[in-house]
Amino acid sequence: MQMSTAHFRRWVVLLFLAGLFTGDPAQSEALQPFKDALFSQPTVLESRDGGDFEVVDYQELRDINGRDQIPERRVKSKYVDLGVRRQQDNETLQLPSGRLDVARVGPADGAAFTVIFIHGRGGDRRLGINDFSFGGNFNRLKNLAVKNGGVYYAPSVPSFDAAGVTAVSDLIAHAAARSPGRPVVLACASMGSFICWGAARDTQTVSQLAGLAILGGATDPSFVGSAAHKAKLPVFFTHGSRDSVYAPADQIALYDRLHKAGYPTRFTLFETGSHGTPVRMSDWRAILNWLLAAR
Repeated sequence: MQMSTAHFRRWVVLLFLAGLFTGDPAQSEALQPFKDALFSQPTVLESRDGGDFEVVDYQELRDINGRDQIPERRVKSKYVDLGVRRQQDNETLQLPSGRLDVARVGPADGAAFTVIFIHGRGGDRRLGINDFSFGGNFNRLKNLAVKNGGVYYAPSVPSFDAAGVTAVSDLIAHAAARSPGRPVVLACASMGSFICWGAARDTQTVSQLAGLAILGGATDPSFVGSAAHKAKLPVFFTHGSRDSVYAPADQIALYDRLHKAGYPTRFTLFETGSHGTPVRMSDWRAILNWLLAAR
């Protein structure tokens, strides 16, 4: 029986992930690279906690003006691969809580893993699939998912309250059902972090998650004691040191509290970075590899 290149790649990734989750030391990373020379070689200014906490060099002139063809609007072409658009669809899912508009990149069924990105205030599904904004970082995330047999969802979150949490929890359950036994990562930026923290309180939702990523988000002091905390669901934080919306000191304090208790967590602080810096500069491959391995 012949096997297509796409099916062969997915089979290899599934075996790779299986080795990772069964603790095979030979499988140290789950996701194969995509443009790592452009996205994954930051200068580390400070490191502690065995590398779990890092302060990374960020320079606006280099990382925005030098990276973008039109600053903050269109990245230079070398940072993107638009072939991934062939795997992209806009859908309206009928979930138990109602209709939810999503952009899906990758297979709806049988994905090796799922990543769900939650935008902040004023955003919708278009933000999470924009190939050219935020330095091409969403294009990289899309390519990392598809080229490694995964699927990426960017929903239009209806609100950032309990109704929004319910909608996203339903999306998590939907993704878990379409790809049984495969990990689901929930990543939340800015005010979208309210959705991550809300989902962390629900035992059923937590059981379907492999990890959380909080990008420039709010701090939730009540996370300690939540269902996610009890399950030791891994959390990866990224934040700008000059974030004027959500104070980095508060988020660092939560990280320190968790880490000192032996909780699986990491923190990347972008020196001089502002509120939007984590969405532009977070290394998706490093985040996903660590969350998948930590879980």
